[in-house]
Amino acid sequence: MHSKTIAELFADLRARRVSSSELTRHFLERISRFDSGLNSFISVTEDAAIAAAAAADRRLATGDAGPLTGIPLAHKDIFCTRGVKTSCGSRMLDNFISPYDATVVERMEQAGVVMLGKTNMDEFAMGSSNETSWYGPVRNPWDRTRVPGGSSGGSAAAVAARLAPAATGTDTGGSIRQPAALCGLTGLKPTYGRVSRYGMIAFASSLDQAGPIATSAEDAALLLTAMAGFDPRDSTSLERPVPDYRAQLDDTSVAGLTIGLPREYFGDGLDSGVARAVEEAVDVYRRLGANVVEVSLPNSALAVPTYYVVAPAECSSNLSRFDGVRFGYRCEEPLNLIDLYERSRGEGFGAEVKRRIMIGTYVLSAGYYDAYYLKAQRLRRLISDDFRRAFTEVDVILGPTAPTPAFGLGAKQDDPLTMYLCDIYTIAVNLAGLPALSLPCGFAGGLPVGLQLIGDYFADGRLLGLAHAYQRETDWHRRIPAEYK
Repeated sequence: MHSKTIAELFADLRARRVSSSELTRHFLERISRFDSGLNSFISVTEDAAIAAAAAADRRLATGDAGPLTGIPLAHKDIFCTRGVKTSCGSRMLDNFISPYDATVVERMEQAGVVMLGKTNMDEFAMGSSNETSWYGPVRNPWDRTRVPGGSSGGSAAAVAARLAPAATGTDTGGSIRQPAALCGLTGLKPTYGRVSRYGMIAFASSLDQAGPIATSAEDAALLLTAMAGFDPRDSTSLERPVPDYRAQLDDTSVAGLTIGLPREYFGDGLDSGVARAVEEAVDVYRRLGANVVEVSLPNSALAVPTYYVVAPAECSSNLSRFDGVRFGYRCEEPLNLIDLYERSRGEGFGAEVKRRIMIGTYVLSAGYYDAYYLKAQRLRRLISDDFRRAFTEVDVILGPTAPTPAFGLGAKQDDPLTMYLCDIYTIAVNLAGLPALSLPCGFAGGLPVGLQLIGDYFADGRLLGLAHAYQRETDWHRRIPAEYK
């Protein structure tokens, strides 16, 4: 059962070949059996999952079921879930039980999914390796000595090991796409504002976006249809109709489309094995009738420094609410209010979170705002303009998702700048607010390689269609690490 896609599992549920209760217990058993070696879950909600599965079976029996009814799923532990711990991978929120559901959680529940639990993540979504979590690092199912990517590494590892058919993630600078690439999955970062951020604990509000991590583009389309849509509780939510993304998968014809390869994405720093896998994927699109041309994104080299001014500035503001007073971690026996603030934050936050808060506070401080933050916002506009010009020439942009396959645990922890460069191909998309998707396109040194497709605003459906077309020609998305088959 665990080797099937969501679409295949729902066909089995609808035909009564399996029940949601049986399916849920199967995945709960796999979590119990395998997750001690992966550390992909922070919380497993077994009792609630069994109850939800029974309710789904009743809906299926009456014929009142949608394409996600009875499907087990895991949520990244950045989404508030009523009555369940929502930790953001941090000691600061280790004791926080959310009193409400995030919109994404709410909509998934309405669609009939069964929540298996909450997945591990880099603390407050700050990281590219899932090593900054208070609960310890997550391990990559393809090689447990390596990272799964981050910050949605727990979600990616759980799906790659087939501990869940799919999971939710969030993407601030590549945190869905990069772990999807490193774990051999399909991960979509939707157009900014397409999916509500209400109840998703904020890191950098102008960059954060929720999206699905699944095995196939078809499954990602099913999940996006359920989670997308206007939400009046989120001021950045876009009031725009949500299409049936799965029904539109075959509407995208590759023949005649123009695909742009950014010359800046194929230079120094790109692993030769990754480059080879991406080039072979380009050949598949050529065989399907696509025109492939070179384009330029001249300001792409500025994306990383721009991001690491904008994102820390926003995180400095967003994380100021964690003060030891209203909720979350509180130090013992504070001497006074200042001591309470200092020790609660000093003890509750990890090193990477503190680093980014300090950077953000600095660039927003008097005398430095114009020199750093304002200049970064101007560069952000130049980066967006690069994409705007490119999309007058091409229909979609294609390149690698990450410059290398998964690297070793601990290999980059002492060098933050090298770690930040892991997101060199993904960050610009968030700065521009565009949709982008990573899908598996091969292996390098026995480890998965991700292919990134970038589209213009609201081209989410086109990206899913292009990924689906590729996956009908290849079977990389069907590969499962040997230990978890």
